[in-house]
Amino acid sequence: LQNLGARRVCLMTDKNLSQLPPVNAVLNSLAKYGINFQMYDNVRVEPTDQSFLDAITFAKKGEFDAYVAVGGGSVIDTCKAANLYASSPTSDFLDYVNAPIGKGMPVTVPLKPLIAVPTTSGTGSETTGVAIFDFKELKIKTGIASRAIKPTLGIIDPLHTLSMPERIVANSGFDVLCHALESYTALPYNRRSPCPSNPINRPAYQGSNPISDVWALHALRIVAKYLKRAIRNPEDREARANMHLASAFAGIGFGNAGVHLCHGMSYPISGLVKTYKPKDYNVDHSLVPHGLSVVLTSPAVFAFTAQIHPERHLEAAEILGADIRTARIKDAGFILADTLRKFLFDLNVDDGLAAIGYSKADIPALVKGTLPQERVTKLSPRPQTEEDLSALFEASMKLY
Repeated sequence: LQNLGARRVCLMTDKNLSQLPPVNAVLNSLAKYGINFQMYDNVRVEPTDQSFLDAITFAKKGEFDAYVAVGGGSVIDTCKAANLYASSPTSDFLDYVNAPIGKGMPVTVPLKPLIAVPTTSGTGSETTGVAIFDFKELKIKTGIASRAIKPTLGIIDPLHTLSMPERIVANSGFDVLCHALESYTALPYNRRSPCPSNPINRPAYQGSNPISDVWALHALRIVAKYLKRAIRNPEDREARANMHLASAFAGIGFGNAGVHLCHGMSYPISGLVKTYKPKDYNVDHSLVPHGLSVVLTSPAVFAFTAQIHPERHLEAAEILGADIRTARIKDAGFILADTLRKFLFDLNVDDGLAAIGYSKADIPALVKGTLPQERVTKLSPRPQTEEDLSALFEASMKLY
Protein backbone atom coordinates (compact mmCIF):
# COMPACT_ATOMS: atom_id res chain seq x y z
CA LEU A 1 0.00 0.00 0.00
CA GLN A 2 2.89 2.32 0.75
CA ASN A 3 4.36 1.60 -2.68
CA LEU A 4 0.97 2.29 -4.25
CA GLY A 5 0.99 5.69 -2.57
CA ALA A 6 -2.31 4.90 -0.82
CA ARG A 7 -3.57 7.71 1.42
CA ARG A 8 -7.02 6.46 2.45
CA VAL A 9 -7.43 2.70 2.67
CA CYS A 10 -10.65 0.74 3.19
CA LEU A 11 -10.10 -2.51 5.13
CA MET A 12 -13.02 -4.93 4.74
CA THR A 13 -13.70 -8.04 6.81
CA ASP A 14 -16.53 -9.67 8.79
CA LYS A 15 -17.44 -9.49 12.48
CA ASN A 16 -16.06 -12.94 13.24
CA LEU A 17 -12.71 -12.46 11.49
CA SER A 18 -12.20 -9.01 12.97
CA GLN A 19 -11.33 -10.83 16.24
CA LEU A 20 -8.99 -13.39 14.65
CA PRO A 21 -5.23 -13.50 13.84
CA PRO A 22 -5.44 -12.75 10.06
CA VAL A 23 -7.06 -9.34 10.65
CA ASN A 24 -4.71 -8.67 13.55
CA ALA A 25 -1.73 -9.30 11.29
CA VAL A 26 -3.10 -6.78 8.78
CA LEU A 27 -3.88 -4.16 11.46
CA ASN A 28 -0.36 -4.47 12.88
CA SER A 29 1.18 -4.09 9.45
CA LEU A 30 -0.94 -1.02 8.60
CA ALA A 31 -0.03 0.58 11.95
CA LYS A 32 3.66 -0.22 11.53
CA TYR A 33 3.83 1.55 8.16
CA GLY A 34 1.58 4.43 9.16
CA ILE A 35 -1.14 3.65 6.62
CA ASN A 36 -4.31 5.69 7.15
CA PHE A 37 -7.31 3.31 6.99
CA GLN A 38 -10.92 2.79 8.00
CA MET A 39 -12.25 -0.67 8.83
CA TYR A 40 -15.59 -2.03 7.66
CA ASP A 41 -16.35 -5.28 9.50
CA ASN A 42 -20.03 -5.58 8.62
CA VAL A 43 -19.66 -7.97 5.68
CA ARG A 44 -22.36 -10.67 5.70
CA VAL A 45 -21.33 -14.30 5.28
CA GLU A 46 -23.11 -15.27 2.01
CA PRO A 47 -23.79 -11.60 1.08
CA THR A 48 -27.11 -10.18 -0.13
CA ASP A 49 -27.90 -7.25 -2.41
CA GLN A 50 -28.59 -5.21 0.76
CA SER A 51 -25.30 -6.15 2.43
CA PHE A 52 -23.48 -5.20 -0.81
CA LEU A 53 -25.32 -1.86 -0.83
CA ASP A 54 -24.34 -1.17 2.82
CA ALA A 55 -20.67 -1.74 1.97
CA ILE A 56 -20.99 0.39 -1.18
CA THR A 57 -22.43 3.27 0.88
CA PHE A 58 -19.48 3.03 3.28
CA ALA A 59 -17.01 3.01 0.35
CA LYS A 60 -18.62 6.01 -1.34
CA LYS A 61 -18.52 8.08 1.88
CA GLY A 62 -14.91 7.14 2.57
CA GLU A 63 -13.51 8.29 -0.80
CA PHE A 64 -10.84 5.59 -0.56
CA ASP A 65 -7.90 5.26 -2.92
CA ALA A 66 -7.19 1.58 -2.14
CA TYR A 67 -8.95 -1.45 -0.66
CA VAL A 68 -7.86 -4.45 1.40
CA ALA A 69 -10.19 -7.46 1.79
CA VAL A 70 -9.33 -9.96 4.54
CA GLY A 71 -11.62 -12.97 4.61
CA GLY A 72 -13.32 -15.65 2.55
CA GLY A 73 -15.15 -15.19 -0.72
CA SER A 74 -17.96 -13.23 0.95
CA VAL A 75 -15.54 -10.51 2.10
CA ILE A 76 -13.52 -10.36 -1.11
CA ASP A 77 -16.66 -10.28 -3.30
CA THR A 78 -18.22 -7.53 -1.16
CA CYS A 79 -15.03 -5.48 -1.43
CA LYS A 80 -14.97 -5.89 -5.24
CA ALA A 81 -18.53 -4.57 -5.44
CA ALA A 82 -17.76 -1.65 -3.09
CA ASN A 83 -14.73 -0.70 -5.19
CA LEU A 84 -16.74 -0.92 -8.43
CA TYR A 85 -19.71 1.22 -7.38
CA ALA A 86 -17.62 3.76 -5.45
CA SER A 87 -15.54 4.16 -8.65
CA SER A 88 -18.75 4.53 -10.71
CA PRO A 89 -20.93 6.53 -8.27
CA THR A 90 -23.69 7.47 -10.71
CA SER A 91 -24.37 3.86 -11.77
CA ASP A 92 -27.52 2.10 -10.68
CA PHE A 93 -26.88 -1.14 -8.74
CA LEU A 94 -28.45 -3.33 -11.45
CA ASP A 95 -26.32 -1.76 -14.22
CA TYR A 96 -23.42 -4.18 -13.63
CA VAL A 97 -25.37 -7.18 -12.29
CA ASN A 98 -25.38 -10.15 -14.68
CA ALA A 99 -28.17 -10.32 -17.25
CA PRO A 100 -30.99 -11.35 -17.35
CA ILE A 101 -31.41 -10.19 -13.71
CA GLY A 102 -29.44 -6.97 -14.19
CA LYS A 103 -28.25 -5.12 -17.30
CA GLY A 104 -24.79 -6.77 -17.40
CA MET A 105 -23.18 -3.56 -18.68
CA PRO A 106 -19.42 -3.64 -19.39
CA VAL A 107 -17.24 -1.85 -16.81
CA THR A 108 -15.46 1.08 -18.45
CA VAL A 109 -14.45 3.11 -15.35
CA PRO A 110 -11.00 2.71 -13.75
CA LEU A 111 -11.13 1.00 -10.31
CA LYS A 112 -8.90 1.54 -7.28
CA PRO A 113 -6.26 -1.07 -6.34
CA LEU A 114 -7.63 -3.95 -4.26
CA ILE A 115 -5.45 -6.32 -2.25
CA ALA A 116 -7.20 -9.58 -1.37
CA VAL A 117 -6.03 -11.71 1.56
CA PRO A 118 -8.06 -14.95 1.52
CA THR A 119 -8.57 -16.73 4.86
CA THR A 120 -10.41 -19.75 3.45
CA SER A 121 -9.25 -22.25 0.85
CA GLY A 122 -12.28 -22.22 -1.38
CA THR A 123 -13.61 -19.50 -3.60
CA GLY A 124 -10.40 -18.42 -5.32
CA SER A 125 -12.05 -14.98 -5.30
CA GLU A 126 -8.63 -13.34 -5.01
CA THR A 127 -7.98 -14.43 -8.63
CA THR A 128 -11.36 -13.84 -10.31
CA GLY A 129 -13.46 -11.03 -11.75
CA VAL A 130 -16.66 -12.31 -10.15
CA ALA A 131 -18.67 -11.15 -7.09
CA ILE A 132 -21.67 -13.26 -6.00
CA PHE A 133 -24.62 -12.25 -3.80
CA ASP A 134 -28.15 -13.33 -2.82
CA PHE A 135 -30.78 -11.25 -4.60
CA LYS A 136 -33.37 -11.33 -1.84
CA GLU A 137 -36.41 -10.27 -3.84
CA LEU A 138 -36.02 -13.19 -6.26
CA LYS A 139 -34.52 -15.61 -3.67
CA ILE A 140 -31.64 -16.51 -5.95
CA LYS A 141 -27.95 -15.85 -6.11
CA THR A 142 -26.53 -13.86 -8.97
CA GLY A 143 -23.49 -11.65 -9.31
CA ILE A 144 -21.29 -9.25 -11.17
CA ALA A 145 -18.74 -10.63 -13.63
CA SER A 146 -16.06 -8.49 -15.24
CA ARG A 147 -12.30 -8.69 -15.63
CA ALA A 148 -12.23 -5.10 -14.35
CA ILE A 149 -13.08 -6.14 -10.76
CA LYS A 150 -10.24 -8.66 -10.37
CA PRO A 151 -8.09 -7.85 -7.33
CA THR A 152 -4.80 -6.14 -8.09
CA LEU A 153 -2.97 -8.55 -5.81
CA GLY A 154 -3.82 -11.72 -3.89
CA ILE A 155 -1.73 -12.64 -0.85
CA ILE A 156 -1.85 -16.42 -0.43
CA ASP A 157 -0.63 -17.09 3.12
CA PRO A 158 -1.62 -20.50 4.52
CA LEU A 159 -1.10 -19.27 8.10
CA HIS A 160 -4.33 -17.30 7.62
CA THR A 161 -6.26 -20.55 7.17
CA LEU A 162 -5.25 -22.07 10.51
CA SER A 163 -8.21 -20.42 12.26
CA MET A 164 -10.69 -22.26 9.98
CA PRO A 165 -12.91 -24.81 11.79
CA GLU A 166 -13.27 -28.33 10.35
CA ARG A 167 -16.56 -27.91 8.41
CA ILE A 168 -15.40 -24.62 6.90
CA VAL A 169 -12.26 -26.40 5.67
CA ALA A 170 -14.48 -29.14 4.19
CA ASN A 171 -17.03 -26.86 2.50
CA SER A 172 -14.33 -24.52 1.15
CA GLY A 173 -12.51 -27.54 -0.24
CA PHE A 174 -15.66 -28.78 -1.99
CA ASP A 175 -15.82 -25.44 -3.79
CA VAL A 176 -12.24 -25.96 -5.04
CA LEU A 177 -13.16 -29.50 -6.13
CA CYS A 178 -16.14 -28.28 -8.16
CA HIS A 179 -14.29 -25.27 -9.59
CA ALA A 180 -11.69 -27.66 -10.98
CA LEU A 181 -14.15 -30.31 -12.21
CA GLU A 182 -16.57 -27.85 -13.78
CA SER A 183 -13.99 -25.73 -15.55
CA TYR A 184 -12.26 -28.86 -16.92
CA THR A 185 -15.54 -30.25 -18.27
CA ALA A 186 -17.08 -26.93 -19.40
CA LEU A 187 -18.12 -26.25 -22.99
CA PRO A 188 -14.87 -25.68 -24.97
CA TYR A 189 -14.04 -22.04 -25.71
CA ASN A 190 -14.21 -22.58 -29.49
CA ARG A 191 -17.78 -23.90 -29.29
CA ARG A 192 -19.18 -20.98 -27.29
CA SER A 193 -21.42 -18.62 -29.24
CA PRO A 194 -22.33 -16.03 -30.28
CA CYS A 195 -18.97 -14.27 -30.44
CA PRO A 196 -19.33 -10.62 -29.38
CA SER A 197 -18.40 -8.16 -32.12
CA ASN A 198 -16.53 -5.97 -29.61
CA PRO A 199 -14.05 -7.48 -27.11
CA ILE A 200 -15.42 -5.28 -24.30
CA ASN A 201 -18.53 -7.48 -24.37
CA ARG A 202 -16.61 -10.73 -23.95
CA PRO A 203 -17.89 -12.53 -20.86
CA ALA A 204 -15.53 -13.18 -17.95
CA TYR A 205 -16.09 -16.90 -18.54
CA GLN A 206 -14.71 -18.20 -21.86
CA GLY A 207 -15.35 -21.97 -21.70
CA SER A 208 -12.72 -24.66 -21.11
CA ASN A 209 -9.44 -23.86 -22.84
CA PRO A 210 -5.88 -25.20 -22.92
CA ILE A 211 -4.70 -22.74 -20.25
CA SER A 212 -7.53 -23.26 -17.76
CA ASP A 213 -7.18 -27.04 -18.22
CA VAL A 214 -3.65 -26.91 -16.83
CA TRP A 215 -4.79 -25.08 -13.68
CA ALA A 216 -7.92 -27.19 -13.19
CA LEU A 217 -6.11 -30.53 -13.38
CA HIS A 218 -3.31 -29.32 -11.13
CA ALA A 219 -5.84 -28.12 -8.53
CA LEU A 220 -7.76 -31.41 -8.77
CA ARG A 221 -4.62 -33.44 -8.06
CA ILE A 222 -3.89 -31.34 -4.96
CA VAL A 223 -7.49 -31.74 -3.72
CA ALA A 224 -7.26 -35.52 -4.18
CA LYS A 225 -4.05 -35.64 -2.18
CA TYR A 226 -4.63 -33.07 0.56
CA LEU A 227 -8.32 -32.22 1.20
CA LYS A 228 -9.05 -35.13 3.54
CA ARG A 229 -5.83 -34.46 5.44
CA ALA A 230 -6.61 -30.73 5.77
CA ILE A 231 -10.08 -31.50 7.19
CA ARG A 232 -9.05 -34.27 9.57
CA ASN A 233 -6.00 -32.67 11.11
CA PRO A 234 -6.07 -28.91 11.74
CA GLU A 235 -2.35 -29.05 12.63
CA ASP A 236 -1.40 -30.45 9.21
CA ARG A 237 0.21 -27.32 7.84
CA GLU A 238 1.41 -28.99 4.65
CA ALA A 239 -2.17 -29.97 3.78
CA ARG A 240 -3.58 -26.55 4.68
CA ALA A 241 -0.89 -24.80 2.62
CA ASN A 242 -1.54 -27.01 -0.41
CA MET A 243 -5.32 -26.52 -0.23
CA HIS A 244 -4.80 -22.75 -0.01
CA LEU A 245 -2.72 -22.91 -3.20
CA ALA A 246 -5.22 -25.26 -4.87
CA SER A 247 -7.94 -22.69 -4.23
CA ALA A 248 -5.95 -20.01 -6.06
CA PHE A 249 -4.96 -22.40 -8.86
CA ALA A 250 -8.56 -23.49 -9.44
CA GLY A 251 -9.54 -19.80 -9.32
CA ILE A 252 -7.15 -18.99 -12.15
CA GLY A 253 -8.65 -21.93 -14.08
CA PHE A 254 -12.36 -21.30 -13.60
CA GLY A 255 -11.83 -17.52 -13.49
CA ASN A 256 -11.38 -17.61 -17.25
CA ALA A 257 -13.04 -20.93 -18.22
CA GLY A 258 -16.12 -20.64 -16.01
CA VAL A 259 -18.16 -23.17 -14.07
CA HIS A 260 -21.43 -24.79 -15.13
CA LEU A 261 -24.30 -26.80 -13.64
CA CYS A 262 -23.15 -27.51 -10.07
CA HIS A 263 -22.75 -23.76 -9.59
CA GLY A 264 -25.84 -22.77 -11.58
CA MET A 265 -28.00 -25.13 -9.48
CA SER A 266 -26.27 -24.13 -6.22
CA TYR A 267 -27.55 -20.57 -6.32
CA PRO A 268 -31.23 -21.40 -5.66
CA ILE A 269 -30.15 -24.09 -3.15
CA SER A 270 -28.48 -21.29 -1.16
CA GLY A 271 -31.11 -18.66 -1.92
CA LEU A 272 -34.17 -20.72 -0.89
CA VAL A 273 -32.68 -22.02 2.38
CA LYS A 274 -35.30 -22.38 5.11
CA THR A 275 -33.89 -23.28 8.52
CA TYR A 276 -30.57 -25.02 7.86
CA LYS A 277 -27.69 -23.82 10.04
CA PRO A 278 -24.37 -25.52 9.36
CA LYS A 279 -21.98 -26.75 12.05
CA ASP A 280 -18.93 -24.54 12.74
CA TYR A 281 -20.45 -21.37 11.17
CA ASN A 282 -20.88 -18.51 13.61
CA VAL A 283 -23.89 -16.80 11.97
CA ASP A 284 -27.30 -15.56 13.08
CA HIS A 285 -29.15 -16.52 9.87
CA SER A 286 -29.95 -19.76 8.06
CA LEU A 287 -27.48 -20.54 5.33
CA VAL A 288 -26.22 -23.32 3.11
CA PRO A 289 -22.45 -22.77 2.79
CA HIS A 290 -21.54 -22.17 -0.85
CA GLY A 291 -19.22 -25.19 -1.20
CA LEU A 292 -21.87 -27.50 0.25
CA SER A 293 -24.62 -26.15 -2.03
CA VAL A 294 -22.34 -26.79 -5.00
CA VAL A 295 -21.06 -30.27 -4.17
CA LEU A 296 -24.44 -31.85 -3.27
CA THR A 297 -25.49 -31.95 -6.94
CA SER A 298 -22.08 -32.99 -8.28
CA PRO A 299 -22.71 -36.77 -8.59
CA ALA A 300 -25.93 -36.17 -10.55
CA VAL A 301 -24.44 -33.37 -12.66
CA PHE A 302 -21.34 -35.23 -13.82
CA ALA A 303 -23.35 -38.39 -14.56
CA PHE A 304 -25.46 -36.11 -16.83
CA THR A 305 -22.64 -34.16 -18.54
CA ALA A 306 -20.30 -37.11 -19.15
CA GLN A 307 -22.02 -38.00 -22.45
CA ILE A 308 -20.18 -35.10 -24.05
CA HIS A 309 -16.57 -35.44 -22.87
CA PRO A 310 -16.49 -38.91 -21.32
CA GLU A 311 -12.69 -39.10 -21.46
CA ARG A 312 -12.35 -35.94 -19.34
CA HIS A 313 -14.83 -37.26 -16.77
CA LEU A 314 -12.94 -40.56 -16.60
CA GLU A 315 -9.62 -38.75 -16.18
CA ALA A 316 -11.10 -36.74 -13.30
CA ALA A 317 -12.40 -39.93 -11.65
CA GLU A 318 -8.94 -41.48 -11.89
CA ILE A 319 -7.30 -38.43 -10.29
CA LEU A 320 -9.84 -38.72 -7.44
CA GLY A 321 -8.88 -42.34 -6.84
CA ALA A 322 -11.01 -44.51 -9.15
CA ASP A 323 -9.44 -47.58 -10.73
CA ILE A 324 -10.24 -47.10 -14.42
CA ARG A 325 -8.07 -49.88 -15.90
CA THR A 326 -11.08 -51.93 -17.01
CA ALA A 327 -13.52 -49.02 -17.32
CA ARG A 328 -15.61 -48.52 -20.44
CA ILE A 329 -15.66 -44.97 -21.77
CA LYS A 330 -19.48 -44.94 -21.86
CA ASP A 331 -19.55 -45.53 -18.07
CA ALA A 332 -17.43 -42.43 -17.35
CA GLY A 333 -20.29 -40.46 -15.79
CA PHE A 334 -21.34 -43.24 -13.42
CA ILE A 335 -17.74 -43.88 -12.39
CA LEU A 336 -17.12 -40.19 -11.62
CA ALA A 337 -20.47 -39.93 -9.78
CA ASP A 338 -19.65 -42.99 -7.64
CA THR A 339 -16.16 -41.67 -6.91
CA LEU A 340 -17.63 -38.34 -5.76
CA ARG A 341 -20.26 -40.07 -3.59
CA LYS A 342 -17.59 -42.14 -1.85
CA PHE A 343 -15.44 -39.02 -1.38
CA LEU A 344 -18.36 -37.12 0.23
CA PHE A 345 -19.45 -40.08 2.37
CA ASP A 346 -15.90 -40.39 3.77
CA LEU A 347 -16.07 -36.72 4.79
CA ASN A 348 -19.47 -36.90 6.59
CA VAL A 349 -21.30 -34.72 4.10
CA ASP A 350 -25.08 -34.33 4.60
CA ASP A 351 -27.02 -36.98 2.68
CA GLY A 352 -28.26 -34.85 -0.20
CA LEU A 353 -30.67 -31.93 -0.48
CA ALA A 354 -33.25 -33.69 1.74
CA ALA A 355 -30.77 -33.54 4.64
CA ILE A 356 -30.55 -29.74 4.41
CA GLY A 357 -34.31 -29.20 4.38
CA TYR A 358 -35.52 -29.67 0.79
CA SER A 359 -38.16 -32.06 -0.54
CA LYS A 360 -39.56 -32.96 -3.98
CA ALA A 361 -42.16 -30.20 -3.49
CA ASP A 362 -39.32 -27.65 -3.70
CA ILE A 363 -38.03 -28.85 -7.08
CA PRO A 364 -40.12 -26.44 -9.26
CA ALA A 365 -38.81 -23.45 -7.24
CA LEU A 366 -35.23 -24.76 -7.44
CA VAL A 367 -35.55 -25.15 -11.23
CA LYS A 368 -37.07 -21.67 -11.55
CA GLY A 369 -34.10 -20.26 -9.60
CA THR A 370 -31.62 -22.04 -11.88
CA LEU A 371 -33.07 -20.78 -15.17
CA PRO A 372 -31.75 -17.18 -14.90
CA GLN A 373 -28.20 -18.46 -14.20
CA GLU A 374 -27.38 -18.49 -17.91
CA ARG A 375 -23.94 -17.01 -17.32
CA VAL A 376 -22.92 -20.45 -16.04
CA THR A 377 -25.57 -22.95 -17.18
CA LYS A 378 -24.79 -22.16 -20.83
CA LEU A 379 -21.25 -23.38 -20.19
CA SER A 380 -22.49 -26.89 -19.48
CA PRO A 381 -21.11 -29.17 -22.20
CA ARG A 382 -24.59 -30.71 -22.48
CA PRO A 383 -27.59 -28.37 -22.91
CA GLN A 384 -30.37 -28.96 -20.39
CA THR A 385 -34.17 -28.58 -20.41
CA GLU A 386 -36.33 -27.74 -17.40
CA GLU A 387 -37.14 -31.47 -17.22
CA ASP A 388 -33.42 -32.29 -17.09
CA LEU A 389 -32.92 -29.83 -14.24
CA SER A 390 -35.90 -31.32 -12.34
CA ALA A 391 -34.38 -34.79 -12.72
CA LEU A 392 -30.97 -33.55 -11.51
CA PHE A 393 -32.48 -31.95 -8.40
CA GLU A 394 -34.49 -35.10 -7.73
CA ALA A 395 -31.40 -37.29 -8.09
CA SER A 396 -29.58 -35.01 -5.61
CA MET A 397 -32.21 -35.32 -2.84
CA LYS A 398 -30.36 -38.35 -1.49
CA LEU A 399 -26.71 -39.19 -2.17
CA TYR A 400 -25.93 -42.47 -0.44
